[in-house]
Parts: sequence; structure tokens; C-alpha cells
Amino acid sequence: MIPGEFIDELLNKIDIVDVIEEFVPLKKSGANYMACCPFHKEKSPSFSVSPTKQFYHCFGCGVHGSAIGFIMEYQGLSFQEAVQFLADRIGTTVPKQAGNINPQAQKAHKQQQQTLEQTTAAAATYYQQQLKTSLRAQNYLQQRGLSDEIIIHYGLGYAPDDWQALAKVFQPYPSNALVNSGMVITKDDRHYDRFRDRIMFPIRSTRGQIIGFGARIIETGEPKYLNSPETPLFDKGRNLYGLYEARAAIKEAQRVLVVEGYMDVVALAQFGLGYAVAALGTATTADHVRLLMRQSDHIYFCFDGDTAGKKAAWRALENALPQLKDDKILHFLFLPAEHDPDSYVRSHGLKTFEDALLNQSLPLSVYFWQTLTENIDLNTQEGKAELIKTASPLLAQIKAPALSFLLRQELSQKVGIDEHNLAQLLGQQQPRQPAIQQKNYRLPQNTFRQPPVMSLAQKQIRALLINPQWAVYIELPEYLDLHGDYACLAALAERIQASVTPLNSGAVLELMRNTEFEPVIRQIIHDYLDSPDVMQPGNEDDCTTFKQGMQKLLDNLKTQQIDALKRKLQHGKLSADEKQLLLLLLSPPKIPSA
Repeated sequence: MIPGEFIDELLNKIDIVDVIEEFVPLKKSGANYMACCPFHKEKSPSFSVSPTKQFYHCFGCGVHGSAIGFIMEYQGLSFQEAVQFLADRIGTTVPKQAGNINPQAQKAHKQQQQTLEQTTAAAATYYQQQLKTSLRAQNYLQQRGLSDEIIIHYGLGYAPDDWQALAKVFQPYPSNALVNSGMVITKDDRHYDRFRDRIMFPIRSTRGQIIGFGARIIETGEPKYLNSPETPLFDKGRNLYGLYEARAAIKEAQRVLVVEGYMDVVALAQFGLGYAVAALGTATTADHVRLLMRQSDHIYFCFDGDTAGKKAAWRALENALPQLKDDKILHFLFLPAEHDPDSYVRSHGLKTFEDALLNQSLPLSVYFWQTLTENIDLNTQEGKAELIKTASPLLAQIKAPALSFLLRQELSQKVGIDEHNLAQLLGQQQPRQPAIQQKNYRLPQNTFRQPPVMSLAQKQIRALLINPQWAVYIELPEYLDLHGDYACLAALAERIQASVTPLNSGAVLELMRNTEFEPVIRQIIHDYLDSPDVMQPGNEDDCTTFKQGMQKLLDNLKTQQIDALKRKLQHGKLSADEKQLLLLLLSPPKIPSA
């Protein structure tokens, strides 16, 4: 866990304008910077970046956040990865939670990571140079229809047919880094290159570092594909081939496609489909699914139609079930048994392939029931019992409330047992219809959107987000019954007041990340930060209005609680604590002056 103090320090050291401008061209507009939003298509700029607040907000689609949030959204990184990305940018080390790790061990680990990254990068450069001198390797790639542009985009190379080719680049040979990165094998006091006479596919992390390689034999032989082993850099269950190269295409298409092989990824890119990625010699894992969900709301899996492909697809579904979210949609496409994506797109063309992807792929729910009922006769009681037994443990893994409810409802319909009795049969409480998860659905610019009337508490939260320094004017007595937006306002003020350094809007948003109040705050930003004027810092009159608003809010809260106690008194006696509370509520209210 990363200490909160480090997050504050990091956001104070970086400039969100500089960070975003590396990816999006910004133009000065008054006190802020504007651009066409990188997260939805638009013709007129509605994406605003505030250097004073260190905060970005799109008035078209509602996306918003700090520099950390932008890197997470734009690069498809996790929170920890985004923090590491920004820390690397300014040359600082991300600490672990105090007391959990030895500083010297942490420094040694970082040095090892850097050495391994330098080793794999140097090896990739060597392989790329060798490709330029090997006519045989060049002819193979030309026969596969790959252009120089695609070869360069994916950094393809060639490992010579030499047991110790890397000795020409690395001295001493073998070094610890060569062995630890998996580039060199040590066996019976012998040392030799792992990859020989193969086309090399560099595998990049989400931050762009080369962490390993996939390799394909040029002629016939086994194994056809060979991957780097698990190393301190490379975890095949947590990385996807081609994801770094596909980022822009994924955002453009608003979907990501998962295929089974490196050549499938590269061949599809050659034909113009750049949003494909591949698992690295392993079944799709839960970590893969979480990584994919950070890239897009629409995830497509494409498998060969043979028995092995169907088994791989079902493993992907099983690993996806606990990760499912109501706003993420998974699809499964099965190609004819004689085809993989590479051969299919060459035989039928890109348009036919994408038509099949979009119109013939099965939503996860359809594939789920289709597979489970394939060999079950639901016309018999035995068949229905078998379906209940098979489906129940799978459904129990789904945490997405709406999807879970609907799938259980469908099971109930298929077996002809009402939901209450089915829940009793399974030893569960009857599933309640869930409150649908809220999502900041991105709307095209100029789409009419009428937010609900803004409450006083929401106005105070919005003002505090824009002017964190006003937290000194907030004092909500502990004896008040705070809930909903009132509790959110109190928590927000408490965190700002506890900070030892002044906070800007971006830092405040990070303070509330992963708290129960984060969805409330993000919804307020989405609904009520609807123009550049609203984002301007408040003046003296605005501050006076804010303080008056706090007084009114306190009065309203106290009045509500006093009325509740008086109603209780009319129907019985108050306890000693309740009498004391009533006296406190009836005492004159206080608002701190500064």
C-alpha cells in the first residue's frame, strides 16, 4: 500500500499540464488549458485542464480527475502502476507502507529491476539489428504479409541460429542479468541462448518496458512458439502481448480483442485491426480480465472453433466470472475449426472478420447458458437438477449485482422453480433486485443532459472541491446524525484539515479514492461541474456565501434532529443521553471564523 503522504508529495511535484500535454495537445484558454477530449469524439474542445487546481474535466463526457487519474484512464494502468509511472517521470522512488520493507532491500530490488529492463531492451535492439541482416528471416515475414511499418511498430527481430549469439553483445557472458531475465539457460555448467533461429516478439509492460519475449520458429519444428520464463520482470499471467502497442486503437474502437497467438495480433494489425492482444502462452487469467476491463467496456475473446479452443474459452469465462461488472460486456467468438484469426482474415478479409466479431459473437450470458445446457435434457427433472448443481457454484462467484440477479432469474425460469424456492434449495437468501451500479456514462458533446436539482450539501461539496482551503470554515459537531451527502462533506473536510500540506483539487480527489464517498464526489463533479466558470476559484463573496451555506446546513441538520427528538418525547420518555443531546442541539450554533 502506498502511503498517502507520498501521493500528496508526488502531486505537488508534478504539473498536470505537463503530464497531459505529453499525450494531448493543449491550448491556453484564460487561466486554463483546453483540448478536444481524448476519451470521446468531438469537434470543439471541451476538455479543460486547470494548472491551479491540478485537475482535468471534460464538459462533454464528464470524465475528470488528477494527474494520477489521467494516466490511469489514458494508459489503462492500475492506481499503483500510474503512481509508479509518474514517480519514474520525476526520478523518485515509490515507498511501501512504513515498516513493511527494508529501505536497503527496496533499493536493491529497484536496481535489479532496472538492470533486467536494460538487459531485455539491449537484447531487443540486437534482435532487431539481426533481422536487418537475415534475408531468410525477412523473407519469412514478407511471406506472412507483414510490412516494414508493422515490423517496426511491434519491434520484431530475429535471434540468430547460434548457441551464444548474445555473447557478442553482453560481456561477461553469461551475466546474472542474462540468466535472471531468462535470456540465457544454465545447465550442467553449460550456458547457451534460450532463443535461437526464431522470429522475436518483444513483450512490453503497460508502461512500455520490454519485460520478455515470445519467439516463433521459422521452419518446422517444436516447440513452434517459445516464451520467456517467469522472471522478476515477466509474469505471463498478468501481462498481455500487444497491449502497449494497441492502446490508441483500443480507445478509437472502444473495444479490445483477445486472440491466442502473437502472429494473430500482428496479422490483424497488418490488415488494419490494431486493437488485438494475446495471452502469453497461458489461459486467460483473472488478472488478465481485470487488466482488460481497465482498457475498455467491451471485451471480445476470439478462439479457434476446435476442441482446444472451446476449452480455452470456457477457462476464460470461469476466470472472468468473479471479475464481472455490470458496466463491462464480454463477448465470445468462435472461428471455423480450420481457421485462426490470422488465416481467417487472410482468407475472408477484415470486413468479414469484424462483421463476425460484432454480429456473431456471443455475449457471456448467452455463451454461459449455451455451454451448460448443451448436453442436458431440460425436459426431464434429472436434467433440471443437473443444471442447478452445475450452474449454482458458478453463479455464486459473480459479484456484479444486476448481472448476478438476472442470471439467477434465468436459472429459475429454465428449471421451473420460483426464485424464492430456488434460493431456499441452494441454502441462500432470496436474491434481492439490486440497485443498479451508477456509472458516469460518457455523453457526446452537446447531448442534452438535465442533472437533478442540486442540494445545499452538494453545493458545499462542489465548492470545497474547487476551494479546499475553505475546509477551515467547516466544523460539524460529532453529535450530529450525519448521513449521505452530509457525511461525505464531513469526511471531505476532515481529510483536508488533516493534511500537513496545502491541497489542490486533484490532490483532494486522490484523498477520497477508494473511500465510500468517492462515487458521491465523482457524481457531483459529473453532474454539476458543467462549465469552465464553475471551476474558477472563489472570490471573497463566494467564500462568504460558502460560510453562510454551512450555517444554513447546520441549522437544517439540527432542526431535523430536534424535531425527531420532540416527536419521540410526545410518544414516551427520552433517555438521559437523548436529553443531553437535545440540550446540545438547542444551544447556539458556532461556525469557525478562520
